[in-house]
Amino acid sequence: MAMKTSSTSSRRGFLKSTTGAGLLICSSRTAFGYEANERLNVACIGVGGQGEGNVNAVSGENLVALCDVDTKRGARSLAKFPNVKHYQDFRLMLAEMDKEIDAVVVCTPDHTHAVAAVAAMKQGKHVYCEKPLTRTVHEARTMRLTAQEFKVVTQMGNQGSASEGVRRATEWGQAGTVGPIEEAYLWVGDGKGPVTLPTDKPPVPDNLNWDLWLGPASERPYHPSYLPFTWRDWRHFGSGGLGDMGCHTGNFLFRVLRLQELWESAPDGPKDARLIKIDGEATGVHEEGYPQSTRVHFHVPARGNLPPVKLTVSAGAETRPAKELLHGEEVGAFGSLLIGSKASIYSSNPWNRNSKLLGNTQELVEPDKTIPRGVNHHREWIEACKGNGKTFSSFDIGGPLTELIQLANVGGIVGEPFHYDPATGEITDHPLASSLLHRPYRKGWTL
Repeated sequence: MAMKTSSTSSRRGFLKSTTGAGLLICSSRTAFGYEANERLNVACIGVGGQGEGNVNAVSGENLVALCDVDTKRGARSLAKFPNVKHYQDFRLMLAEMDKEIDAVVVCTPDHTHAVAAVAAMKQGKHVYCEKPLTRTVHEARTMRLTAQEFKVVTQMGNQGSASEGVRRATEWGQAGTVGPIEEAYLWVGDGKGPVTLPTDKPPVPDNLNWDLWLGPASERPYHPSYLPFTWRDWRHFGSGGLGDMGCHTGNFLFRVLRLQELWESAPDGPKDARLIKIDGEATGVHEEGYPQSTRVHFHVPARGNLPPVKLTVSAGAETRPAKELLHGEEVGAFGSLLIGSKASIYSSNPWNRNSKLLGNTQELVEPDKTIPRGVNHHREWIEACKGNGKTFSSFDIGGPLTELIQLANVGGIVGEPFHYDPATGEITDHPLASSLLHRPYRKGWTL
C-alpha cells in the first residue's frame, strides 16, 4: 500500500482548513491542494456485486482500503487488490486510516448507506454513495445537510446522470421547450409483494459477519432470504422496487420540475408555498415487505415561475399511465413522462439514457446545450474532488430525490392523505406517516 508523504498530508490539511473555513474555492486542483497529476486516496465500503464495479471505476486513483462484511461476496475485489488494507468494519477503517483517506465510495445495502457515508463526511471525506441514497426520508435529509456542513464533494450513484438522455431532457425542460408542465408520471417496474418471515435459523456462513451486515437495523437472526440481493424486498433493509429504481428513472423529471427548490425553502417562510400533499394507494401492504402495487400522487406547489404540478409515482403494471398520453409510444415497464402545454418529454429507459419529445414537435425550438458532456459519472466525482468542476448528482439533488421516492413508499403504505414539509422534513397531520420517516437504530449505531 502506498504511504502518505509529508506533501500529501500538507495538501489534505490545506483542503480541510480552507473548506472548513467556508472560503471560496476556485475550480482548479491547486485550489484544493492537489498537484496536477496527484491521485485521490480512496477507500471503498461494500466491494462485491455493484460494489465491485465501483471499485474498478475508481481504481485509477490510489486505492488505500477495501471494506466488506462478506469475504465471499467481496472476494474478487479483495483478491484483485491484495496490497491495500482490508476491513470488515468501516468504523474501524475510518478510525485507523483517517489521515490516509481523501474520499470514500459506499456501496452497501440501503440500510447501511447513511451510517457509513455520514461517518465519512464528518471526517471531511468526499463521498460517492449508491442509489437510493438512503433507506429512509430522515437519513436522506441528514446526508444532504451533513455534506453541506462539512463542505465535501458528493455524488449519488444514479449513473444515467452522465448520459445524453438525462442531460438533453433536462435542457428541454429547463428551457421551456414543451411549455409549462402541470402533469407528470414516474413508474418503475412491478411491485414486490408480501414476503414471508422465515422461522428456521440456519447457521451464519463463516464468510459473513452478520452483526456488521445488520449494522443499524434492529436485531434478527441470519437467514439467506435476506441476502445477497433480496434484501431490497424487505422493509427492514431495503426500499422495494420504487427505492431500487426510482432515483434512476425519475432523474431528469426531478430536475426539469426543479423540485429541489422546495427543499431549499426557508423553514420560517409561508408553509403553504412549500407543503407537498401526498395521497396514495397500494395493494398487498405488508409489515415486512413492500406492496404488490403502489400509486402515489404528489400535489406539488409552484416553484418560482413554474406552476403547481401533479406528479404520480407508481410501481405495478396496472398503475402505469394511459397509453393515450404517450402519442403512440408503448407504455414500457419503466418510464418518466412530463406533459407540457406544447409537447411532452418521455423516456422508457430505466436509467433515462435516452429520451424523446412527443406530440406536436415540428414547431418546437431546440435549446442550446448548456450542461457539460463527455465525463463518466465516477470520473466527474473524482475531478470535482480535485477542484475541477461540479458533480451533476450531488446530495443537494440526490438527497431530495431520495426523499421523494421514499415518501412514495410511505404514501402507498399509509393509504391516506398527508402533507410533507420539505424545508423541515416533517409530517404534522398524520402520526403513522410521520413514524415512517425513519426507523429506529440498534444500540451503538447513530448518524
